[in-house]
Amino acid sequence: MSLVKRLTDLQMKFAQLLVMNEGRKTPTECAIEAGYDKDSAYVRASELRNPKKYPLVVKYIGELREELQKKYEVTFDKHITELARLRDNSRDKGAWSAAINAEVARGKAAGLYVEQKIIKHGKLEDMTEQELEAKMKQILEDHKTLIVEADFNVVADKQIEEIEEEVKQSE
Repeated sequence: MSLVKRLTDLQMKFAQLLVMNEGRKTPTECAIEAGYDKDSAYVRASELRNPKKYPLVVKYIGELREELQKKYEVTFDKHITELARLRDNSRDKGAWSAAINAEVARGKAAGLYVEQKIIKHGKLEDMTEQELEAKMKQILEDHKTLIVEADFNVVADKQIEEIEEEVKQSE
C-alpha cells in the first residue's frame, strides 16, 4: 500500500479502527480512539470519510476493506473444508449431534438437499361452489376421526323466518 507513506499516523489509525470495528463502533468513536480531540471527533470522522477532502484516507479505507474481505472470503471450497474440519473435530470429541449437523450443512452447501416450501394464497370467497364443496369433502375426509357423527335437521330460510316471528310474538 503506497498510500501509507502519505497518510498521517492518526489518519491510518482512524481508517484501521473504522474498518476493524465496522458495525460495533461509530466513526466518531473510532476518531476519538485514534487520537482526535473529543470535541471535534464527529466532524473529523465525517471529513476523513469524504473523498473530496481526504481522498487518500478514503482510498486507504477501501483498500483495508478489500483486504479484510479477501481474508474472510467465503468460497465453496473453503466452506466445505471448514465444515468437514468441524465435523471431524466434533466426531473426535464424541459430539455426534454437532458432527451430524456439520455434515448436513456440508450437504446443503453442496446442493444435496433441496428445501421446498409451498405457499398458497387464496380465499374462500374466490372459490366456486363446486370448489368449496370439494374442499369441504376433503376436509371431512382428512379429519373424519375427529368428527362426531350426529343428526342435524336442515332448516330452510322460510322456517327460520317463521321461528323468528314466533319468538317476537311471544315477547
